[in-house]
Amino acid sequence: MFAELADLSPAYFGMVMATGIVSLSAHLLAMPGLAQTLFRLNIVIYGVLWLLTVLRMLGHSRRFFADMFDHLRGPGFFTSVAATSILGSQFVLLANDHGAGTVLWAAAIMLWIVLTYAIFAGFTIKEHKPTLDQGISGAWLLAVVATQSIAVLSALLAAHIGQPGKLEMNFLALSMWLWGGMLYIWMMSLIFYRYTFFPFSPGDLSPPYWINMGAMAISTLAGSLLIINASDAPFLLSLLPFIKGFTVFYWATGTWWIPMLVVLAVWRHAYRRFPLQYDPLYWGAVFPLGMYATSTFEMIEAMDIGFLRFLPPVFLYIGLIAWTAAFCGLTLNLLRRIGGSRGEP
Repeated sequence: MFAELADLSPAYFGMVMATGIVSLSAHLLAMPGLAQTLFRLNIVIYGVLWLLTVLRMLGHSRRFFADMFDHLRGPGFFTSVAATSILGSQFVLLANDHGAGTVLWAAAIMLWIVLTYAIFAGFTIKEHKPTLDQGISGAWLLAVVATQSIAVLSALLAAHIGQPGKLEMNFLALSMWLWGGMLYIWMMSLIFYRYTFFPFSPGDLSPPYWINMGAMAISTLAGSLLIINASDAPFLLSLLPFIKGFTVFYWATGTWWIPMLVVLAVWRHAYRRFPLQYDPLYWGAVFPLGMYATSTFEMIEAMDIGFLRFLPPVFLYIGLIAWTAAFCGLTLNLLRRIGGSRGEP
C-alpha cells in the first residue's frame, strides 16, 4: 500500500474542491442537509489526502518533487491551494466558524506562495523542456483557480470582520482577482493555440480541460463577492462599474466554454470511443459544474439578474450527478485494489 503512494496524483485534492463547491452550491440553493453532509465528508477527505500526501513526500521524495517540476503533473499541486480555500469557505458559510476559515486562509496563502514560485521558477530554469503541445493542458489553469479561491475566501472573511482588517482583506481579494484574470489570459492563449494548431487525439483531451470553464466560473464568483462587499470598501465602490463589467465578462467566457466542452467530450467518448473509466482527474471536471452553479447564483444576487435564476439549480443537479459518478468510480477502484492486494501470494 505504501509503495502505491508513489503514483498518487498531486491533483487528488480536486476531490476536496469538487465536494466543497457542490456543498456550497447546495447551501445557497436551500439544501442544508446535503450541504452539511458533504461538508463533514469534505473535512475527512481533506485530512486523509494531506496524510497521504505527507507520507508520499517522505517515502517517495524523489518522485514527489519530480512531479512538482513536471509540466503536466506539476500544476496539479495547485489543487491543494484551492481545496484549502474552498474548505475555509465552507467553514465560514456552513459553520459560521471564522477562526477556522482564517487559519485555512493563511494556510492557502502560504501554499500559494510556495507552489507558485517553486513550480513556475522550476519550469523556467529546467534544462529539458517539452514542446508546447506535449507540455501544456487545461490543468495549468489550476493556478488560476488557486489564485481566485484565495480571492473568494478573502472576500468572504472581509464581509464578517470589522476594522482594522476589512479594507486590507478586500484589497487582497481585489488584487488576487485581478492577477487571476491576467494569468488566465496568458495561459488560455497558449492552451487555445495548442487546441487549434497541433494534432489532437482523444487521449490529449483529459478531464482538466473542464478547468477552462471552471477558472472563469470561480473568477465570476470572486467578482460577485467584491460587488457585494463594495458598500464597505470605498475603493471598491469607485471601481464598481469595472468590477461588474469584468464579472459578466468572466461569466460569459465560462458559459461559452460549456457547449464546446460537451462537443469535445462527445467526440472523445462517443465518436472516438475513448474508454470512460475512473481517473482522479475527473474531479477536475466535477468542480467546474458546481462552481458554475455557485458563481451564477452569486452574480444574480450581486447584480439583480433575475432571468438567470433557472441556471444554478440545473447545474447543481448536473454537478451532483457528476460527483456521484466520480465517487462511485473511486469506491469501485479502491475495492478493486483491495481485492487485488488480497489475492497476491
